[in-house]
Amino acid sequence: MIDGVEVKQLIVHKDERGRLMEILRVDDSIFKKFGQTYMTVCKPGFAKAWHRHKVQWDNFTCVKGEMRLVLHDAREGSPTKGETQEFIISEENAILVTIPPMVFHGFECASDEEAITINTPTEPYNPDDPDELRIPYDDPSIPYKWSAPQGW
Repeated sequence: MIDGVEVKQLIVHKDERGRLMEILRVDDSIFKKFGQTYMTVCKPGFAKAWHRHKVQWDNFTCVKGEMRLVLHDAREGSPTKGETQEFIISEENAILVTIPPMVFHGFECASDEEAITINTPTEPYNPDDPDELRIPYDDPSIPYKWSAPQGW
C-alpha cells in the first residue's frame, strides 16, 4: 500500500426497493475534512490521468460501472516512492480510496458501460488557483500503461 493511502470497505444495504451505500461519514477514521462532493463520468476507452494535489486529499468510489483507479507515489522522501498501486472499484467491490496530497492518480472505465465516480475531496475546487499538477496519461515518468487507448 502506498504510504498514506487508506481503503474503506463500503457496506451496501439492498432490498426489493433498491440499495443504499454510505460512502464517507464525519465519524470515519479516514475523514479529514469536507471540501465538496462531485460526480464524474468516464466512458469506455478513456483514461482520466495523471494529476496530483498539493493540499487536497481525495476520497474516490465508483457507484455505477467499473473504475480502475491507479496511484503512483513520486513524493520525495516517501517510504513508498516509485510504487504504483491499482484498485478496481465497482458496485460489487464497493470501496472508498483515500488519496493523500502529492500522490499522482488517475482512472479509467474498466467496464462496457460508463463508470460513474463520486469524489469527496477535502478542498473545494478553485478555478482561479487550481490545486493540481497535471501530466499526460502516457507520461513516461510513471511506469504504467492504461488499457484505454485515449486519455487526457
